[in-house]
Amino acid sequence: MSQTTGASASASYKSAGVDIEAGDHAVELMKQWVKKATRPEVVGGLGGFAGLFDASALKRYERPLLASATDGVGTKVDIARRMGVYDTIGHDLVAMVMDDIVVCGAEPLFMTDYICVGKLHPERVAAVVKGIAEGCVLAGCALVGGETAEHPGLLGPDEFDVAGAGTGVVEADAVLGADRMRAGDVVIAMASSGLHSNGYSLVRHVLFDRAGWALDREVPELGRTLGEELLEPTKIYSLDCLALLRTAEVHAFSHITGGGLANNLARVVPDGLHATVDRSTWAPGAIFDLVGSLGGVVRPELEKTLNMGVGMMAVVPQQSVDVALSVLADRGVDAWVCGEVRERGEATEAVTLEGDYAV
Repeated sequence: MSQTTGASASASYKSAGVDIEAGDHAVELMKQWVKKATRPEVVGGLGGFAGLFDASALKRYERPLLASATDGVGTKVDIARRMGVYDTIGHDLVAMVMDDIVVCGAEPLFMTDYICVGKLHPERVAAVVKGIAEGCVLAGCALVGGETAEHPGLLGPDEFDVAGAGTGVVEADAVLGADRMRAGDVVIAMASSGLHSNGYSLVRHVLFDRAGWALDREVPELGRTLGEELLEPTKIYSLDCLALLRTAEVHAFSHITGGGLANNLARVVPDGLHATVDRSTWAPGAIFDLVGSLGGVVRPELEKTLNMGVGMMAVVPQQSVDVALSVLADRGVDAWVCGEVRERGEATEAVTLEGDYAV
């Protein structure tokens, strides 16, 4: 006697929630965007099991070091989902990965992505990839492949997440970092475009759970809706940093992400030295004050969670300051001198934030 489950139709991958045909359609939709994010070294096109990159291009290096990084965009994806806007979150992903890579002085080469969804909506996935491809163009790297996975039952039908991994290259004797920093060096800040892609768990808790604000709320201090502010893409500094390296002496970069300004700058300050940053040299954007005031978040907590208006920092010798600021200004990057490097002396921390923010 045969056994049945009580179902009249046989089970299939599609009935379990995974739609292979929708995945194929998504690939077709994203191809036009991936083609735009390429480099001469890319071999082949989208659809293979692996992306190919011609490593013979590295022969011009004496001792090429490959730099790699991987990251996501955290709970900022919830803002994109709630707003139904999917073509900017990819900029955030590229920035989080490639701006980490450029910190050591590496040129971004290529990137891959991973998109996980509860239910595959081809147009949405293609929009995410469009943003990633546009971000890769802004970072000067190629998008050589990726993966889209459908996880029914683990994610809701409209839920998704994104992650990426990137590779760059730097000459061994040109690697930037703590060993190059010297007392007397100057710290240059580069303005962020907003919250970037860190601290959104705190931001969402304060603005949604505590303050009860809606994404379509017009906020005079921001000059736009709350949702538009929260979805502002992370600025991509890769090509700006590489332009600095071509024209000025740079000892270190610091990408200001999770952990805030002081903690990230401390990662490139060596033992024996101490960096001071003067808060009075800039005024953080209105969104930072809103999060602090609406949530009763004390300044130390804000500063170790959010970027407070600074997305990237460069540490340069005094004689390179004017050139560095000029290069950044020509590239449309708002930048200013915010601090200096001294002998450690009696200081107990690698980085100290001093003064009060400008109004």
